[in-house]
Order: sequence, then C-alpha cells, then structure tokens
Amino acid sequence: MRIAIGCDDAACHLKAEIMEHIKKCHQEIEIEDFGIHEGETTMYPDIAWKVAQAVADHKFDRGILMCGTGIGMSICANKVPGIRAAVCHDPFSAQRARKSNNAQILCMGERVVGTELAKCLVDIWLKCDFAGGNSEKKVERICELEKSSVRV
Repeated sequence: MRIAIGCDDAACHLKAEIMEHIKKCHQEIEIEDFGIHEGETTMYPDIAWKVAQAVADHKFDRGILMCGTGIGMSICANKVPGIRAAVCHDPFSAQRARKSNNAQILCMGERVVGTELAKCLVDIWLKCDFAGGNSEKKVERICELEKSSVRV
C-alpha cells in the first residue's frame, strides 16, 4: 500500500509522529511526505489538494492529512472529484470511515487528537477495508451526485 501524507504548520509534530509510527509498525506501507516540516508555513488547502489529487489519480492508495482540527483539510480534499476524506477523532469513526464510506483519506487535528490516539486511529483506518453491502449503494450514490454537480 502507498500512502500520501501531508500537514500544515499546525500539525508538523503530529505528522512526524505518524510517519515514524507507520515506518515502525507498518513496514509494508510506503509513505510519501507531501507536507511541510517544523518551522515552515503553508496554507493547508495547497497540501490537501496535492494529496487528494495524488490519491484521485491513483498514484497512492490512500492519504493522511493533518492540520489544527482536521476540518479544513477534509473540506478541501473533498473538493477533488472522487475523493472521500473523513475527519476522525475516535476509533469508531476511523473504522466506519473505511468500512461504511470507503474514505481514502483520513484527516486528523493535532490540536484535537493526542499523539497516541492518532496512532491508534491510523492503525484502525489502515487495517479496515470497505465492507460493501448496504454501504455500497450509498457510496455509489455519493459518486453519482458528485458527477451530476460537476460544472465545466
């Protein structure tokens, strides 16, 4: 699995911790850093867009985005056609983001989620696959609505 990961200046510490955790505990996963590093600044929409576009283009299987709350990253990433980005701050939402919504991008907030909980959320989200079933029709409907709203 290939994962694109990014953050803004409000989540550099969390991104570094998550990258280290993935390298240590999920050695089969390849990660690429799209974010910035401590001391740098950026506007989170630029990072969110780059990661979401890379996932939408199938260059990466999934993405992880972090900012102060995770909300801004999620809003921006969800503007990229074909992307389902979910803000998760608890284990159940991380699980359901994958199983029920087939979310390809996990968004978290450094100011909201502690490091150890964030690692737990990443672990849950990585091990879960889309369950299909009743959720399949709902995700398909999201895609249909998205296509019907695209303006050229």
